[in-house]
Amino acid sequence: MTPSPPAGGPPVLVIASGNAGKIREFQALLADLPVRVQPQPEGLEVEETGETFAENARLKAAAVARATGCWALADDSGLSVSALAGAPGVHSARYADSDGARIARLLRELAGADDRSARFTAALAVADPEGTIQLVVEGICEGLILEECRGSGGFGYDPVFLVPAAGLTYAELSKELKGRIGHRGRAFAQLAPQLQALLGVASAPQRDQPA
Repeated sequence: MTPSPPAGGPPVLVIASGNAGKIREFQALLADLPVRVQPQPEGLEVEETGETFAENARLKAAAVARATGCWALADDSGLSVSALAGAPGVHSARYADSDGARIARLLRELAGADDRSARFTAALAVADPEGTIQLVVEGICEGLILEECRGSGGFGYDPVFLVPAAGLTYAELSKELKGRIGHRGRAFAQLAPQLQALLGVASAPQRDQPA
């Protein structure tokens, strides 16, 4: 079902993702902003042809905004491992067909590696209802890849990504701490004030739209 812009009240912000874990994180991050958060319509697929996280975020935000006629927030994020020349990078979600298989492949390819440094990167892009990109920001969290999983929270590569400053994997971090030091939280900290200003301006004409 395609979201409809509201006749009154806060504007709809569609999260341009079908990933339930990402949507939950964004719902928590956006809780204090004057927006109605909705997932992208079921069945909507956007081909990620960009060579960087930012390019893919822009593609997704623009496509979902045009498809829904609402503001759209897209995230493209992934894990870049030094010993693998930056892989899996923009292919992080396509590295294998499940979280368990992706982690297994990563650990297999890192077997015997001395350098286990890695980084999570999140690029966030916001498009207006016409599909024009209005904001792009990027957040990074440096870490190390463990040899085995730790923790039961999070999703994706979280159980093997250690944040040395915290002494915990992403899967062991509380939602609050992950929101502060994680790549998506750091990107969102840059985005939030600019997004609030944008939507504060944008919400006024939307109130005049017919129901």
